[in-house]
Amino acid sequence: MNFEDLKQLYLRKEEQYGTTTYKHISSILQEAKEKHKQDWLKNPTPNGDHEQSWRAFKGKNLEKLIQFMITREVEKLGLKVINGNKLERTRDLPKELGQLKRNLAIDYGEYGLHLPDVDIIIYYPKTLKVLAVISSKVTLRERIAQTGYWKLKLLQDKITEHIRVYFITPDEDGTLTNKKPQKKGRAIVEIDTDGAYIMSETNLEESDKVKSFSKFIDDIKQLLLNKDGKQQKP
Repeated sequence: MNFEDLKQLYLRKEEQYGTTTYKHISSILQEAKEKHKQDWLKNPTPNGDHEQSWRAFKGKNLEKLIQFMITREVEKLGLKVINGNKLERTRDLPKELGQLKRNLAIDYGEYGLHLPDVDIIIYYPKTLKVLAVISSKVTLRERIAQTGYWKLKLLQDKITEHIRVYFITPDEDGTLTNKKPQKKGRAIVEIDTDGAYIMSETNLEESDKVKSFSKFIDDIKQLLLNKDGKQQKP
C-alpha cells in the first residue's frame, strides 16, 4: 500500500460520490487500512505493531491526498500548490523555491530564519508571494495549538503578516462539531487561526471560521478579490 494506491481508491470513490467525496475520507482511510495491513503482514515491522505503522502511513498520506484534492481547483485560479517539505532542504534549493522559502520564513533574530511547520503552501507563481498555508491532520489534537502559534508568529513580520493559516481535517474525534460547549481545539481555531475545513459526514455547527471542506475553494477565491470585487494583484 502506497500513496498511489490511496489516490486511486479516492478516485474510485469520486466516481461514486462526486463533489461530496470529501465527506467519506475517514471511510476511505479505513478501507485503505485493511489493504495496508495485508501488505504489512507480508513484511511486518520488527516491533510487530501494525497500528503504529498504519498511523505513520495515515498521517503522511492524508496530507498528500488533501494536497492532491485541492491542487486541481487551486491551479485553475492561477495559483500553485507545494508541499512544505519541499522547502526544508538547506542546500541546492532551486532559486524559485529559495525565494518562496524566504517569503514564508519567520525571523528569530540572532537565531536565524526558520520555516513554520506547515504541510501545504499556496502561492502566486509569478511573484512567489505566499497566499495561505495549511496544516492537515486526522484530528486537531495532533497540531492545532502549534498551528495557532505559527499564525501569531507570521503576524509579527510585514513580509508574512498577510498569510492565511488554515487547518484541514476529517476531525475524527469530533473536536470541531459543536459551537457550544466548545472544546479547546475549537476555541483555538476560532481565535488563533484563519479557519478550519472539515471533511466529514457529521452534522457540523458552522461559523465564520469552522466550515465544511466544500467551502474551501470559494474562500480562496474570495482572498483573491479586493473590496471592489476585482482580482487582487499578487
